[in-house]
Amino acid sequence: MAPLSGADIAKHNSKDSCWVVVHGKAYDVTEFLPEHPGGQKIILKYAGKDATKEFDPIHPSDTLDKYLPAAKHLGPVDMGTVAVDKTEEVIDDAELARLERVKLMPPVSQCYNLLDFEDIARQTMKSTAWAYYSSGADDEITLRENHAAYHRIWFRPRVLVDVDQIDLSTTMLGCKSSVPFYITATALGKLGNPEGEVVLTRAGHRENVIQMIPTLASCSFDEIVDAKQGDQVQWLQLYVNKDREITKRIVQHAEKRGCKALWITVDAPQLGRREKDMRSKYDEQAAQVQSDEGTVDRSQGAARAISSFIDPSLSWKDIPWFQSITKMPIVLKGIQRAEDAIKAVEYGVDAILLSNHGGRQLDFAKPSIEVLVEVMAALKQHDYQDKIEVFIDGGVRRGTDIIKALCLGAKGVGIGRPFLYAMSTYGETGVVRAIQLLKDELEMNMRLIGATKINELNPSFVDVSSVSAHTNVPVDNLSNQAYDKLMTPPFKSKL
Repeated sequence: MAPLSGADIAKHNSKDSCWVVVHGKAYDVTEFLPEHPGGQKIILKYAGKDATKEFDPIHPSDTLDKYLPAAKHLGPVDMGTVAVDKTEEVIDDAELARLERVKLMPPVSQCYNLLDFEDIARQTMKSTAWAYYSSGADDEITLRENHAAYHRIWFRPRVLVDVDQIDLSTTMLGCKSSVPFYITATALGKLGNPEGEVVLTRAGHRENVIQMIPTLASCSFDEIVDAKQGDQVQWLQLYVNKDREITKRIVQHAEKRGCKALWITVDAPQLGRREKDMRSKYDEQAAQVQSDEGTVDRSQGAARAISSFIDPSLSWKDIPWFQSITKMPIVLKGIQRAEDAIKAVEYGVDAILLSNHGGRQLDFAKPSIEVLVEVMAALKQHDYQDKIEVFIDGGVRRGTDIIKALCLGAKGVGIGRPFLYAMSTYGETGVVRAIQLLKDELEMNMRLIGATKINELNPSFVDVSSVSAHTNVPVDNLSNQAYDKLMTPPFKSKL
């Protein structure tokens, strides 16, 4: 087939027929416009043109091959006939103000806790990136309760214990780690930092912290694996594709590249409705689409781009198939009730992650730390507590949060957003600083409760009598300041 010409491409320059060129090949992205995590506007800017310059900084090189149907791959383009885009980007007042705030950021040494990174990120990240990272489902009740729930658990310290030497090291899924927490999988790292997830890889190596590689990373899987050093441990998070051959290929490639565990996301048959993210996309596009208000689909914001390939038919019957295609330990990521934890043991999976997806899926799902209390009681009742490892994520911002989860039976704790915020503001230095702050908090608080090793932590150190009472929670000023409140639609300006 003869290459397409620039004139052929240029005809398709609207939302009704949108073709773009990336790395010398043409793609029909018309149907993908409403699904794009960065909003339609940025794609329409390059409709009928070469979009490589905008595409490369955010996306893995294989994105279009993975997520666009073969019928939308239009073939090679004669690049000598494609006009070079010489238009200069117009920077509005809001962006100028943001760039000024970036210049005035406090030094990273003045960040004393994870919420400091979050508040600085809120003020300095691009609005669409911040909205995607920070948003939760619906009214964001679960998003906020994930953290608030830790405030309903109190310590019962031991005294007169020799705590001169503290050992934070542990083993999770047979993998050694310097700490009982890991960098959990989060999508689209390049929205916050042009280098993307490899920043987390490098920081993880420096601090001997395990990294979970996301299916929906901005860097390709192989780029992230290539960035690891020595015997650094990485796990794979998997959204299950409707095409099981694709799923099998991803899993077996990850195992071949040295991933040490497979974390299957089970709480996302459909992506949650994240209104902060949706409103951000609307604001960006509004000037272009006011004349066709009813025809543009903004129903899920960036979430739609993710949900298009996820298999909603995934069920327990698929677990034996996964066990047949890999020797990696299998973890079910997103367990939210005791009955499913029991079932996971009976299906022979190696571990479960108690998670509500960071409050991004079902609003009013219980905080994970509450679910942990329920799950450990059920496992002990069935004498299953030693048959499966239990992990937890969501809302963890302090070393005390981690210690509380470990006391209640968690093997390890996943942390996502805080490391994204540290990466988006201060890069690798920020992530390393965030990890070190947590290590310092853990060491201090282990001493203060009277424990010297992770395996000494047990339920006797905590009072959970109020964990399910959603009232009288201590006021958390730092979280309240960093939290970006949901907003209602703004009225139009006077003409």
